[in-house]
Amino acid sequence: MTVTGFSAPAPDAALDALFLPFATGELDLPADGRVLFLHARDGFRLRETAQPGWLCEQSFKPFADALRRSGHAVGEPSEGDTFARVLMLPPRSRDASRALLARALTYLAPSGVVLASVPNAEGARSSEADLARLAGPLRSLSKHKCRVFWTRPGPQVDKELLADWLALDGMQTIAPGLVSRPGLFAWDRIDTASALLAAQLPADLQGRVADLGAGYGFLSTRLLAQCPGIDAVDLYEAEARALEPSRANLEYAVRQSGRTVSVTFHWHDVTQGLPHRYDAIVSNPPFHQGRADLPELGRAFIAAAADALLPHGRFWLVANRHLPYESVLARRFNTVRTMVVKDGFKVIEASGAHA
Repeated sequence: MTVTGFSAPAPDAALDALFLPFATGELDLPADGRVLFLHARDGFRLRETAQPGWLCEQSFKPFADALRRSGHAVGEPSEGDTFARVLMLPPRSRDASRALLARALTYLAPSGVVLASVPNAEGARSSEADLARLAGPLRSLSKHKCRVFWTRPGPQVDKELLADWLALDGMQTIAPGLVSRPGLFAWDRIDTASALLAAQLPADLQGRVADLGAGYGFLSTRLLAQCPGIDAVDLYEAEARALEPSRANLEYAVRQSGRTVSVTFHWHDVTQGLPHRYDAIVSNPPFHQGRADLPELGRAFIAAAADALLPHGRFWLVANRHLPYESVLARRFNTVRTMVVKDGFKVIEASGAHA
């Protein structure tokens, strides 16, 4: 029960630029060989530079898997750990980026250096200004349409701002019974596509159900509220930072349902296939990575769903109206029905999965 995995390459420009100060001699690597790399991505520059003492932190499963395949240590720093060099590739979300900049300073050893790289088109100037505001004067270089900037913070670190920005990574209430956190997809709202799919879900879905690309768990909460025959829900999400809010949201939804429901959370790359079989599967699959449209992601989600459904199983999918998923659905399912087209999206039901 597997599908051919789809793995889009991580962008390399920001990663290449990150190592420029080491190549020019403006920075050196620490004598103890210990470096922390936050929001790390695999690539040639990392593989040629990293040493055994490096620790890479990456919450997105496909990127974490790529780092491990290249032999890098992947995980989170232990409490009290400090590093003479903390490298990072800040995310596009402003709040998530600020939280990461603040976290970097908490792991920095005395006289250590924080170093970041951001593409110009993804807010490099803003991120550079944020680090300067937090930690004081910076040095910077430009390469590959990216800016790499670094600082050796001292007593000028703004402690009040540091605490405020660390708190940005916490869970926030976005609707009654729903919490989320910055940096997740549509983190501060119920996105239009998911709301459209939720409104179409039939009340007779039952048994064990999977939510692919579950995010902070909105669709799963609606399954519990609308489908009394469901007794187990598995949430699959590649972004580990989504698991904490999704657990909180599903705990609340189970309490509201007034019944016993088994809920399981999987930090998992759906494109690699699913480990269980299901009576129904729902999904608002991703179709882009960064700024690049990648409809292959959605097609891989469809293949994974078809492989994991029981013979009587049903697949409910929402997608942008322009995405050509009907052909791959028709190849994997006996029956494919478009249920509604609205607000630029379409909801499709498919049943009768086959190889």
